[in-house]
Amino acid sequence: MGYACPVCGAEQADAAHLANHLAITASLGREDHREWLEEYAPDWGDCSPEELGERVSPHAPEIETPDFESASHGHDHGRPDGLEGGIAQQSRQPGRGSLTTEAEDVLQEARELTKQMQETDDADDEGTGEIDEPEGSENENA
Repeated sequence: MGYACPVCGAEQADAAHLANHLAITASLGREDHREWLEEYAPDWGDCSPEELGERVSPHAPEIETPDFESASHGHDHGRPDGLEGGIAQQSRQPGRGSLTTEAEDVLQEARELTKQMQETDDADDEGTGEIDEPEGSENENA
């Protein structure tokens, strides 16, 4: 048994998938999902997927989900394609609105930060081989 999104009816495999769907969709600027979450789970931004799933699943219709009960339901459980890929795929599906300017800005900033982190990691790998000490872990005996 799975759940249908109480806002748009999208089929979800379980409560955690339902929570992720609601939260990501609301975060991308879909006001109908955001308003629903604010009514039924006002602190949704502070919840883990499991916690949010427990709070929202009683308000969602239970549905038969034979596609999700097979060994693979459209994605690999090993390594996901990535959040950005999933968001891009969702935004191209019918019934999905275009991203708001704010959501586009957030995604662009995330891409830039990811690129900077990767460049920093690459530079560290090519560095002296010394291990950086985390902040606040200064050796007091030195």
